[in-house]
Amino acid sequence: MHDLIDSSEEKMEKSFFARGVVSFIGAMLLLAGCGGSQDGGTVASGQAPAITKVDGWVQPVSTDQGVASIKSRSVLDVPKPARVVLGELAQAKTSAMASAVGPRQVGAARDVSATKDSASTLQQLKWKPSATGGQVAAISFVADGAHGLRLGVVVKQLPGSAQLRVYSQAKADTVFQTSGQDILQRIQRNIQAGETGVDGQTWWTPDLGSNEVTLEVELPPGTPTGTVDISVPRVSHIFENLSIPTDEELQSTKINESASCQLDASCYETYASQRNAVARMIFTSGASTYVCTGTLLNDSQSSGTPYFLSANHCISTQAEASTLQTDWFYRAPTCNSRTLSSTTAKRVNGATLLYASDTTDTVFLRLNDTPPAGAFFAGWDAGTQAIGASVVGLHHPRGDLLKASFGTLNSLSTCTTAGGTQFQCSGTTGNYYRVNWSQGTTEGGSSGSALFKGGTHVVGTLYGGSASCTSIASPEFYGRFDVAYNAALKNWLASGAATAARTAVYRFYNGKTGAHFYTASPSERDYVIRTFPEFGYENIAFYAYADASSGKDPVFRFYNATSGAHFYSGSAAERDYVIANFPQFRYEVVSWYAQTNAGNGASPIFRFYNDKTGAHFYTISAAERDFVIQVHKDFRYEGPMYYAWTSL
Repeated sequence: MHDLIDSSEEKMEKSFFARGVVSFIGAMLLLAGCGGSQDGGTVASGQAPAITKVDGWVQPVSTDQGVASIKSRSVLDVPKPARVVLGELAQAKTSAMASAVGPRQVGAARDVSATKDSASTLQQLKWKPSATGGQVAAISFVADGAHGLRLGVVVKQLPGSAQLRVYSQAKADTVFQTSGQDILQRIQRNIQAGETGVDGQTWWTPDLGSNEVTLEVELPPGTPTGTVDISVPRVSHIFENLSIPTDEELQSTKINESASCQLDASCYETYASQRNAVARMIFTSGASTYVCTGTLLNDSQSSGTPYFLSANHCISTQAEASTLQTDWFYRAPTCNSRTLSSTTAKRVNGATLLYASDTTDTVFLRLNDTPPAGAFFAGWDAGTQAIGASVVGLHHPRGDLLKASFGTLNSLSTCTTAGGTQFQCSGTTGNYYRVNWSQGTTEGGSSGSALFKGGTHVVGTLYGGSASCTSIASPEFYGRFDVAYNAALKNWLASGAATAARTAVYRFYNGKTGAHFYTASPSERDYVIRTFPEFGYENIAFYAYADASSGKDPVFRFYNATSGAHFYSGSAAERDYVIANFPQFRYEVVSWYAQTNAGNGASPIFRFYNDKTGAHFYTISAAERDFVIQVHKDFRYEGPMYYAWTSL
């Protein structure tokens, strides 16, 4: 790659072209759940082949892990924050919530009057010049007695090149950082899924395991602070300790809290691979936070696409999916050591909802983060299972370290929701498996966990049941994987869905020149991050294709030797025009493949031309497009140039 930097900002001549408890089968049951249902989702096009069984696959160490969202920085760069203090949450309230059936509730919604709207939030933000020439401000939120806080940041207007950081004042040198455009994309994904209320407009910050959380906002140069429209009207007060601890903190964390008959999954090496497919889920619905269990699934091509299976009564909307955090290898390092493995890894960037249905209580997601190296993409069996088959459950009861349960598939059953957290099951046919344990049990937090036939292949997901340490043989009910597979999951898990996978296009902002750089190459991304500190990494801009096998159109890349900026075009005619008339533009490569026309779930890429710098700017976010049009008068809007995608 050539040197991206050039101090010159000469103007270009012109723009080219303008779980839970049950009483017994047949009686009223209590569901492990919350939320509604959403049948459908975007189904991949094409006819899926007749594939009904796939084995598991291990994530290679060499797999690109993306760029970590956790950054280190000097405490000298930390702005003095405004301070918002919330009192303690009533103990009686937290006790009642924690004992509820369904997904294990671990966090409660709290209103924040001091930052209830944009005007009051802007009053709290005390701006000062940043090291990059922009403006920076911060607000510290404190909730006495909390084990963690998730801030519900409502974003209505924000520059894409803004940087948002989340950290605790006690550890201000380690921050979670993301860009404005990344947050805008998450919100756009919510809105496109029909989430038009406040939940759809909310970005939930990751849980840092602290009773104090600071939100810092840094605006790029030239952005008036009054144009920012954000607020924090709600927080989720985490009242159970879910943090991944240091050795000194182990005795005070959420470990070994599940029932005494629970079996440590680390004692069963036969299922060593399957253990690595299971993650503890932490997610926020409304402004309350819950724990469930989910499982990573392989597809027929072992493509590494992070498909993730859980329960519809855990997550059933895109807004909930966007809040998802996953804890991997969250188990004991050795059998019954009652400590946490040092290999535990956290991912915090949410997921895309592909399918959700209460017919089998299934939710199917695609994680936005790459799972950690060593993660196992579990195999599955979409055939109807034999009654009497041996089955294994791997799950996180009460959010505890990974546990195992062993039993048999007793019969089929028909289950129907009876309102709230109650459901009824009866008969010997239907969309659910009735399972009876011989060892172990499940609890709230086990919801959504997979049922493995023979301990090897996924055949169901936990809906609810009445089993406990005092009644192990009481029934549990699992949604049938084969029914969900034939309804929709085959469209992603069968071979036709795994071909021609989209690739991320990464975005950078050069604070010196005000220009953006885009690349679909992870190695080039990492080279820029390592070599050019003036290029601020802004995460994934959109998704396209890496090659033309999908029948898509090439997007061409040029380098302007005069201004140091790059130009991208989805038009072969425009490419030829630039080559013929602008010698300072060096044609480089086909950067990626997209579409010149709408369709196939694609969204337009909007293009702007900066009259002062001669640089172009591209965004897939309609909200960012509108912000640029309103605020940055030097950027002339040129309309949609080609079409790409907001998710894989």
